[in-house]
Amino acid sequence: MTATTRTLHLPAGSAASGDYVLEVTPESASWSSSGLRVLELAPSGTHTLRTGEDEVVVVPLSGALSVACDGEVLELTGRPHVFAGPTDFAYLPREATAELSSEAGGRFALCSARAGRRLPVRYGPAEGVPVELRGAGPCSRQVNNFATAGVFQADSIIACEVITPGGNWSSYPPHKHDETSEAETELEEIYYFEVAPGPQGQPGPAYHRVYGTPERPIDVLAEVRDRDVVLVPHGWHGPSIAAPGHDLYYLNVMAGPGPERAWRIVDDPVHAWVRDSWTGQDVDPRLPLHAPARAAAPPPTRPDQNGATRP
Repeated sequence: MTATTRTLHLPAGSAASGDYVLEVTPESASWSSSGLRVLELAPSGTHTLRTGEDEVVVVPLSGALSVACDGEVLELTGRPHVFAGPTDFAYLPREATAELSSEAGGRFALCSARAGRRLPVRYGPAEGVPVELRGAGPCSRQVNNFATAGVFQADSIIACEVITPGGNWSSYPPHKHDETSEAETELEEIYYFEVAPGPQGQPGPAYHRVYGTPERPIDVLAEVRDRDVVLVPHGWHGPSIAAPGHDLYYLNVMAGPGPERAWRIVDDPVHAWVRDSWTGQDVDPRLPLHAPARAAAPPPTRPDQNGATRP
């Protein structure tokens, strides 16, 4: 394993800090804008969140949550797990204090990005989340576009969820968004993975690739497991590969240093032909995948929304 792989692939639990089972900040990632925390609350658990310089989108991964901020109380119904369909969510502005509480407990993603404007607290209903079926054949996947640029107003954050049925490839063809041009917007990206267990509850793997150019080298080929994270500061990224029998979820959080909130990408020209191959192929009939039976594994015991579409 290269030093780059060790730095950019964060196995579950390796980036825990304080109250968070995962904490990625611009400072810890050595970049400018994107962040992600995962908070696990016990039944009747509470947490005080101070957003500081960041805008934050609160996404239930499992469980329901009450969010009190700026005189508003948002009740998030949530979902039993990430394979049960889109969830409702909450938007919190920079320079805010929010009180989070969960009667039954659960696990919650706090997606963040450095923000220049202070926008109002808002509720995002699950029924308002556009669900896109992208690709075809073995490249079929489902995208829950809850906080992409054309869907939900924010200052800088772009976030979505991708569901890939077992055996399929997503985030493919490999693509990049690490320059400011007519073709690209510069965006740092976080991939947070959950892997559905097998038929007897067996844990499963998935695989993720990031590679660079001679001018900007980067080299990650990671076997990712449930709750792992991969950071993409630059370079071509993809595929994300779901092993047969193990559906794959990932949460993407993106933001960048530029003033434009947009998602423009270029494909690796070596692999761009793949998109044309989808013509005439059917979308995987397993999609949309809103299957309560495919629950993710229970959380381990630990100590203490106009951009282009997203591959």
